[in-house]
Amino acid sequence: MKFFFPDSQDLIDPSFDFERERRSATRKRQRDDLYAHEVFTATPFDGFLVSKGIVDGYGALGSRYTLAQRHRLLRLGAPEFFRLDQAPRQLSIMGDCGAFTYVKEEVPPYSVEEVLEFYGNCQFDFGISLDHIILLFKPEADERGASRDLVPNELRERRELTLQLAKEFRQKHKAGGYSFEPVGVAQGWSPLSYADSVKALQKMGYRSIALGGMVPLKSSEIISCLKAIDGVRTPGVQFHLLGVTRTEHLKTFSRLGITSFDSTSPLRQAFKDDKDNYYTPGRNYTAIRIPQVEGNPALQRKISSGEVSQDIARKLEKACLEVMNLFDSGRKTVDQALAVLMEYERFYDPDSKKNHEAAYRQTLTDAPWQQCPCEVCQELRYHVVLFRGAERNRRRGFHNIWMFHKQLEKELGLGQGSAA
Repeated sequence: MKFFFPDSQDLIDPSFDFERERRSATRKRQRDDLYAHEVFTATPFDGFLVSKGIVDGYGALGSRYTLAQRHRLLRLGAPEFFRLDQAPRQLSIMGDCGAFTYVKEEVPPYSVEEVLEFYGNCQFDFGISLDHIILLFKPEADERGASRDLVPNELRERRELTLQLAKEFRQKHKAGGYSFEPVGVAQGWSPLSYADSVKALQKMGYRSIALGGMVPLKSSEIISCLKAIDGVRTPGVQFHLLGVTRTEHLKTFSRLGITSFDSTSPLRQAFKDDKDNYYTPGRNYTAIRIPQVEGNPALQRKISSGEVSQDIARKLEKACLEVMNLFDSGRKTVDQALAVLMEYERFYDPDSKKNHEAAYRQTLTDAPWQQCPCEVCQELRYHVVLFRGAERNRRRGFHNIWMFHKQLEKELGLGQGSAA
């Protein structure tokens, strides 16, 4: 079971000074900042997933790449762009179109030729065919005598279009002599519609198939689809699960033909989730919010409007950072640290219904960063659980990826090393 980490150009600056909160004056992002595989001695994933939609940007989402970075990626190819020669072990790169970025469009905004050219220029190992995602699950449509109206014609057309594009993709991949392995995409709205898509892709000659549109599904619904697919699977055909993270079911997924998956959840939860920000083997913890007076837009608006005092804000912010340092070194108790943290929270967000006191008490009482052996926690200490600025938040995300990979190994009954 291989874990592909979706790229969104999340890097960390090794020169960042967490005490002074300053960067090196000579720092250049592309040259000096580090990818996750450059941070750990044992890389916590098996490859990257790079989306054309993320690189090019589409619609309101925009690109996570600067124009210079896009040109560099296409000029050098992904292996050199991501500095994979620096990785502790060999990593693969898979490309897809980023169907979520154009889900509201009637048809994909790219042509098959454009996608093939993108994959080829980037020197990917695997390339996923152009598809159009279906965000509907109607298992009752599989029942005998079910009305065709249960599934809108627009979604039926999306599945047919995805299969047509997969056929064109494979034909032009062969004619163009591309070196990456083509991966067909199966979309559906029920177990049988997914199975029917897989049968069609296998008939086209695909030996690797990605299963799309399953992110919103419950685990039981995913498993019902995989069982239907397993019933038509040709021996030797491998499946990639797009965007799904369910570690507790990975053994079942593996038994039903899944050989790889991708997910951004470990990274994103570090700074997008309300409470599950820091992973450990037994549970997740809430990161401690200490907003930057100068760098927090919401707090700056309150200061500008005169709602809160900038001087008091800075004083409380400084007190929080100092008390966390004292707590981590054993010079302040949980109660003493918590009192300072909650005073700042009541100041900057007095009307919020979110009270973090109980969650912070648990985080401080257990101090999980002190027991974690990963390189991020060893270097950052308590800074890794501070919800404050991109440098801390991304590093916590990197820790989560490392911990997620450890959990993946445990679930699959593997020792240290690759989960492949």
